[in-house]
Amino acid sequence: MKSTTATFGKTPHQPSLWTRADALKVHADDPTTTQPLVSADFPVLSDKVFIWDTMPLRDLDGNITSVDGWSVIFTLTADRHPNDPQYLDQNGNYDITRDWNDRHGRAKMYYWFSRTGKDWKLGGRVMAEGVSPTVREWAGTPILLNEQGEIDLYYTAVTPGATIVKVRGRVVTTEHGVSLVGFEKVKPLFEADGKMYQTEAQNAFWGFRDPWPFRDPKDGKLYMLFEGNVAGERGSHKVGKAEIGDVPPGHEDVGNSRYQTACVGIAVARDEDGDDWEMLPPLLTAVGVNDQTERPHFVFQDGKYYLFTISHTFTYGDGVTGPDGVYGFVADSLFGPYVPLNGSGLVLGNPSSQPFQTYSHCVMPNGLVTSFIDSVPAGEDGKQMRIGGTEAPTVGIKIKGQQTFVVAEYDYGFIPPMLDVTLK
Repeated sequence: MKSTTATFGKTPHQPSLWTRADALKVHADDPTTTQPLVSADFPVLSDKVFIWDTMPLRDLDGNITSVDGWSVIFTLTADRHPNDPQYLDQNGNYDITRDWNDRHGRAKMYYWFSRTGKDWKLGGRVMAEGVSPTVREWAGTPILLNEQGEIDLYYTAVTPGATIVKVRGRVVTTEHGVSLVGFEKVKPLFEADGKMYQTEAQNAFWGFRDPWPFRDPKDGKLYMLFEGNVAGERGSHKVGKAEIGDVPPGHEDVGNSRYQTACVGIAVARDEDGDDWEMLPPLLTAVGVNDQTERPHFVFQDGKYYLFTISHTFTYGDGVTGPDGVYGFVADSLFGPYVPLNGSGLVLGNPSSQPFQTYSHCVMPNGLVTSFIDSVPAGEDGKQMRIGGTEAPTVGIKIKGQQTFVVAEYDYGFIPPMLDVTLK
């Protein structure tokens, strides 16, 4: 892992690099960094909707929070269409795979609640139809602001464009359940600028999404992580010695990996309410390594900054590869330099026998990692795939210095609170 001088003028930091040399150390099926196998007989949270990215309610310090004893999660959600003619095959059978693959175009933000941190009950949509300014509601973060139950939901408004936005509402509890009220006025915050972060005009395959606001435990300021791509026209990026790193003979050829330009972005709030933000240069870049660093988030532990992000096999560059899963980096200060955990960055990947079983991992400060089930081999020959669209088993990891270890597996969708807030 190396740092390089930023090309963004006068900046508060230099982006750290996830190098190709680091990525060459990624090793699939290491039991200490591999998600346990998910059985094909998994339970489904709902047969009415698909869910994928899961966003537990938390505070600005990262603590998973319940309210009056009720745990609350937000999920990207789409209706299942078992009777829709466009999702029936030539024999009239429901083509769940096609329905599942189309879900992103109709993604909406829903919420669920539970007394047990599992056994989730569907609460419904967070925002009424027409409130969000764009067609798709993509992932972000719900923040419990105070004991009055106010929540700021930061999320990604997509199509047209991609804008980081937020909407404020309130949680209301009874002895029977949870409801959300308000969430009626969406405030745009910022978009990619084309100077630090790539725009759609520069790259039709750009990414700019997944806001994760937090309060820095050391300086007390309000910041936000997000996924981006390094600014510049698609195909124009250079994969130089710094991006390659210390590779062995035979690995100097980078192929077409200049198309991989992922980065973890950061912004700082100019106010205490999180209404006014200034984008800063990326914390971490992966030019020549990977094209997606989705859902970046922190765990603050032992005075260190543990930065986690999720990525895919198919978004790796030529000559490097790794499993779908969560990758991590650690630094002694917010602006780095960051070094990859476990030498490679891989923290929790899918097993090679079930490469698509889970995705969208979220590492919580208590060491629990939640994700959703994508698809799992099924049938006697294992050639059929069972679509998930539901919560995966929660995994426990231990973080020790620059290493992580898988140490436990829990129930499906187990997301216990770290603290309970009593509403006033």
